[in-house]
Amino acid sequence: MTPPDTRKPKKLTLKLWDERYAAPFAPTTAAEMEALGWDAVDVVFVTGDAYIDHPSFAMAILHRVLAAAGFRVAILSQPAWKTCDPWRQFGRPRLFFAVSAGNMDSLINHYTANKKVRNDDAYSPGGRIGLRPDRATLVYAQRCREAFGGVPVIAGGVEASLRRLAHYDYWSDTVKRSILLDCKADLLVYGMGETNIVEIAKRFRDGKTVKEMRDLRGVAYALGARESAELLASFSEHSALQTPNAELQLIPSFEVISQDKWQFAEATRIIHHNTNPHNAVTLVQMHDRQAVVQTPPALPLTESQMDEYYGLPYTRRPHPSYTEPIPAHQMIKDSVTILRGCFGGCTFCSITAHQGRIIQSRSPKSVMDEVEKLAADPDFKGIISDIGGATANMYTMKCTRPEVEAKCRRLSCVHPTICKLMGTDHGPLIQLMKAVREVPGIRKVLVSSGIRMDLAQLSPEYVSELAEHHTGGRLKVAPEHTSPAVLEAMKKPSIDNFGIFAEQFHEASAAAGKPKQQIIPYFIASHPGSNLNEMIDLALYLKRSGYRPDQVQDFIPAPFDIATCMYYTGLDPFTKKEIHIAKGLNNRKMQRALMQFFKPENYFDVRQALIEAKRQDLIGGCEGLIPAEPPKEAIEARRKKANAALRDDHYHSVANPAAGEAPGERGAEPAKQTGYRPKRTTQQRRFKPGRPGYTGGNPGGGS
Repeated sequence: MTPPDTRKPKKLTLKLWDERYAAPFAPTTAAEMEALGWDAVDVVFVTGDAYIDHPSFAMAILHRVLAAAGFRVAILSQPAWKTCDPWRQFGRPRLFFAVSAGNMDSLINHYTANKKVRNDDAYSPGGRIGLRPDRATLVYAQRCREAFGGVPVIAGGVEASLRRLAHYDYWSDTVKRSILLDCKADLLVYGMGETNIVEIAKRFRDGKTVKEMRDLRGVAYALGARESAELLASFSEHSALQTPNAELQLIPSFEVISQDKWQFAEATRIIHHNTNPHNAVTLVQMHDRQAVVQTPPALPLTESQMDEYYGLPYTRRPHPSYTEPIPAHQMIKDSVTILRGCFGGCTFCSITAHQGRIIQSRSPKSVMDEVEKLAADPDFKGIISDIGGATANMYTMKCTRPEVEAKCRRLSCVHPTICKLMGTDHGPLIQLMKAVREVPGIRKVLVSSGIRMDLAQLSPEYVSELAEHHTGGRLKVAPEHTSPAVLEAMKKPSIDNFGIFAEQFHEASAAAGKPKQQIIPYFIASHPGSNLNEMIDLALYLKRSGYRPDQVQDFIPAPFDIATCMYYTGLDPFTKKEIHIAKGLNNRKMQRALMQFFKPENYFDVRQALIEAKRQDLIGGCEGLIPAEPPKEAIEARRKKANAALRDDHYHSVANPAAGEAPGERGAEPAKQTGYRPKRTTQQRRFKPGRPGYTGGNPGGGS
């Protein structure tokens, strides 16, 4: 007799994945709009990313919440921005343009920490670069104005959020004024925008003006000169930071922080002390005679709101017009978001500034509904690539004393120690992980989001579950550094914390019969506080521990971050103490090389770093980081690099006129004869009265 088959079925038998359960894509062309029977749209959403209908992408979730509220939305994805014609294809929007640079700041998307152009763009089809402009929010907003004057422009997304007030811009090495004044948007929505974008649409539909939306939370707007003068007059003449009432605070102006780094640090301190939506006040920053006003952050979403937004009928696919894979979609398509926010408060991270520090979680039922639909997708291979969010293990965690949370201005609930009022129970998360992996059609559930190790080690059961069921052989974690000074600047725990977690994980892996599972640590080079000696200590730690990082993370000063303030000012904004900054590209290159001291191509950079730090004792010998003599691979790598510098734009072949060749560079196009100055039609100089040779005419005919 054949024994019964007890294995899980490969797929759910219920037809949970079908076009009937996923609403149509938003139109991306006039033809698609007409095919839906629409004669116009309410909102045109302009984005620098490819259109992917997955709740991990802003354009998708904002389109779905607007559509659910009864509004017609068109999506203008990665438009050709050198003309406003693409903006006109849907006709005049009834309500407004919504503008976003995409899921990343456009300059971080385009350039590396060394300010070199990146080779790919994960948010574009085929990973191609060049499909969005630098400072995309400014360009897109300008085209909106050109296409249809008088239509309100609402800016949002990460780029607008992080540049809503005066900020340091790494790529120009200057302090920039609020992006509102440059893009001339009518209103800026910062943070996560679902509730605000629907409320804005409703108010416009009801005939209200932009001025009648200034009471919204999580927005910024610019005042005219007269309104600004009236508001400024309401502040005390005796103190620039004294407020006329408890709900309003003036911060140092753009002009002041552009000239005074101490004041820049002070402005940063005030801004970040007003990120708790329960006690933040409205901030005002002057830019010459114009005020930019930022209202308090939006209140965190409730569980029912999270369930509603993530339960909308997404297709989870790119728009069918794309013929090339989109790298970001390939990475995220089989992931499930279970929470938003992070209370870690790392100074180099923008998550807290954008999503907030209060954790917002979905209900288990909402998560399970999404997992079941995913399992029924005929293209799904049975492996959930990630179950998490901004962090993997903060699901349902919150302050146990709401009345204290409402007054708290602490920027991190886990640094320098875990707050005693923070609920750190991993139980709900463990139960959810168990339930998800039991869904028919699910073969594996991985955790790829960042794990907060100081929280994880409080729950041995969670570490065991992670090691046995949710690690694909390699677990990536981010201790970031070994130096106490650098970790303090980052608001990260001691490196000993990483050691404790690593030991727990290896023990749990062995107990699960998976002794070969590895931990892959990530570290950051050139973070404020890090000098060559700090990086040499990190390199020695890596050598002792046997870790060989295959990827190197280089600190990029993103707008708005606390660490960016440190980078620009050389000060800790909260203590005003000086902090070491690695600014020169050569110094940053050496710090990066030290993290991969074992690679032959880094030999000469590591050697230079050791010599500059007077650590020649680490050159050669058993205790050294590098051998005394460069390996052949290092010499070959340097030779190839030198040869590459002589090719392409750096290599010129000069013609030989004696052999009958035209003078100049071989292969170059002949220069256009436009005169000795640009736009002049002849090479002859124009004679003017008072100059030698003037005879009363213009014999050369020059213009």
